[in-house]
Amino acid sequence: MDRQIALYTLEGVPNATITQHPFTTEDKLGLGLLRFTTAPSDDAVLIIHGLTTSTDMFIMPEHYNLVRYLHDNNFTDVWTLDFRMSNRYSYNLSMHRYTMDDVALYDYPAALREMRKHIGNRRIHVICHCLGSVSFMMSLFGKAINGIASVVANSVALTPRVPAWSKFKLTISPFMIESILSVPYMNPRWNEDPVYSRGRILSAIVSLFHRECDNPACHMLSLMWGTGWPALYEHKNLLEVTHARGGDLYGGTSMNYYRHVRKMLNTGNTAVKYDPSDARFKSLPDNYFEYAKEIRTPVLFMTGRNNRIFADSNIVNHQRLEAIVAGRHELAIFEGYGHQDVFMGRNNHIDVFPRLAQFMNKHRS
Repeated sequence: MDRQIALYTLEGVPNATITQHPFTTEDKLGLGLLRFTTAPSDDAVLIIHGLTTSTDMFIMPEHYNLVRYLHDNNFTDVWTLDFRMSNRYSYNLSMHRYTMDDVALYDYPAALREMRKHIGNRRIHVICHCLGSVSFMMSLFGKAINGIASVVANSVALTPRVPAWSKFKLTISPFMIESILSVPYMNPRWNEDPVYSRGRILSAIVSLFHRECDNPACHMLSLMWGTGWPALYEHKNLLEVTHARGGDLYGGTSMNYYRHVRKMLNTGNTAVKYDPSDARFKSLPDNYFEYAKEIRTPVLFMTGRNNRIFADSNIVNHQRLEAIVAGRHELAIFEGYGHQDVFMGRNNHIDVFPRLAQFMNKHRS
């Protein structure tokens, strides 16, 4: 493919000091943090992507991205985490059996230990997205981590809810992809595979049902996630260059995380442990609402009004926590936005980011 923007580029944050911080989880995966600093600060921000994406969604050079916005608004020490769902890691293209319990127990505690080596006891604010949000909230509400000053959780957290067609896809897709098609993962860039390969044929079939644009990667993403034409975002909110590089910004992923989401949907739309009998996760609660009253970290639950991936998940999450600890958490709904475009849209710095900064500023002391 002809790229307008380099893959994995850091050019979107040109005036920062950028350092890399690799670390290893207790279950022996190598992960990494990127640190973007412009000045000393008493507050650090950790930003966490969702399934199939990466740090790249927060540092895109084509628009005024989240990291630059935070730097310009007095959050001058920003970290991004590429945890095990990142498309920067090749093991996402294998038929692995990781669940969000693995992420909650192993990835975030290790990432925060690495951060603390460099920032000490300074405040940490977290902005998390999609299944990065679900798994981070599981880690926080499961008491695997602590010491977080505030959290902004986008689209979904501890109460996953999806449209009916999405639930049907979650029910059949792991078996179909792994056992019928015999491929280890789904890939938005299957249209670039050789002619007559299974991936390219499937991509072509999917595109027959998506006439809203001429980007096969966009069509595949609507199959992989959500219900809609397109599912992930509102086209009008994206620059054309962002829309065109969807195959780079969202990578391939295997199916096991889908199974964990499906279990949550079938357990009262509640974040629960995937396998309560697995002794590795005995320190985590079977139901991640168990300690909800004790978790004092304030959370801003945010969502686009037109969320066709996780629907009203965060609205319901806020309502459920209001019934447990009234007034501790907040809710923000962004009109005209969907699931992904609240971070990757052309006008986020006007429509979305000020609300995030306002919430984090409220919890700086």
